[in-house]
Amino acid sequence: MPARMLLLLAAALAAPAHAAGTAVPPGTGTLARAIASAEPGTTLRLGPGLYAGPVTIDRSLAIEGVAGTLLEGAGEGSVITIDAPDVSVEGVTVQGSGSSHETIDAGIKLTKKARGAQVSGNTLLGNLYGIDIHGARDAVVASNAITGRDDLRMNERGNGIYVWNAPGAEVRDNTIRLGRDGIFVNTSRDNVLSGNRFDDLRFAIHFMYSNGSEVSGNVSRGNHLGYALMFSSDLIVRGNVSQGDRDHGIMLNYVNDAVIADNLVRGGGEKCLFMYNAHKNALRDNRFEGCPIGIHFTAGSERNVISGNAFVGNRNQVKYVGTSAQEWSEDGRGNYWSDFAGFDLNADGIADQAYRPNDLIDNVLWTQPAASLLLGSPAVQLIRWAQREFPGLLPGGVVDSAPLMSPAPLAAEVPS
Repeated sequence: MPARMLLLLAAALAAPAHAAGTAVPPGTGTLARAIASAEPGTTLRLGPGLYAGPVTIDRSLAIEGVAGTLLEGAGEGSVITIDAPDVSVEGVTVQGSGSSHETIDAGIKLTKKARGAQVSGNTLLGNLYGIDIHGARDAVVASNAITGRDDLRMNERGNGIYVWNAPGAEVRDNTIRLGRDGIFVNTSRDNVLSGNRFDDLRFAIHFMYSNGSEVSGNVSRGNHLGYALMFSSDLIVRGNVSQGDRDHGIMLNYVNDAVIADNLVRGGGEKCLFMYNAHKNALRDNRFEGCPIGIHFTAGSERNVISGNAFVGNRNQVKYVGTSAQEWSEDGRGNYWSDFAGFDLNADGIADQAYRPNDLIDNVLWTQPAASLLLGSPAVQLIRWAQREFPGLLPGGVVDSAPLMSPAPLAAEVPS
């Protein structure tokens, strides 16, 4: 026998018996028994059919399903619990979790032992929580289709994906609908949420006390609120889309030192962007379009850089509740305002006069809404004319000293 053939034969004989995977037939208890008897590193291959849960994966294994693989829980607890490092679960349909928020009953639960877990390409149907990343570092949750429960009120449902104290977790390219929040990140850091799509939820993405993370390329459509970012610092929020979200497209509540760039918020029911007590953030090259309020800016938000953004077709471009001066331009580059009839005599793309979105009457209306009855009166029109002719009469507030004559091209991908 030629030497090369001998070497190939020796390599084949030396390969572990489980390299090709171990087939596990459908049935009650078959998967649990296969896990209990498997050596670490084994791949358990599931065929089409019904497998009974719950199961706990307590060693480093790979579980691979095919079209028609269904793992169903008994309506209590989590259906799959991953309690070991370097586990992967792929291609399985999972349903039948319990209904307890106290124990966070989920389709797939990753404990703090599940470091480096890979959960991808699964379908999760009707579980209280879809996937719970509970303390698992460096986990990857990707390309799963998660549909929550529709038999509960929205605030009684669980989250599509819950990330708690799971540094380094990546959540990408998932589709999530019919839960409470699509992805809720709580008390974590250094997470990446990218390329996910959200429908029929309270919040698409919700951050609480989670720093140093990235939110990029996600699409929120028709939810109550797109991106609710709260009590967090050093976030990068780039290239996301909020389309037709009911309340706000993006909310920054006690968010500091974040970069909010190249996002599109279009057609919101109330506010494209709401900033509350948010400091030292950079908002650049976003587009806020077709909302009753383009940006609501309040609660002493200070030292933010706001430039290169496009405010297009909002009923009120800016609602600024405050009296301190706010300059919204950077290095001679401001923002585009669709309602600003400015001139650019030197054709440098920058208007020759400053833009002030609000006047004294606006401030009165925000504090005394009943005064709106007087909007058409000659006295109000006279005050507004005087402020236009004599800018020194204007109150402190937002001024864009270098407004752009045209909006920047959209960077975020607009969903079809």
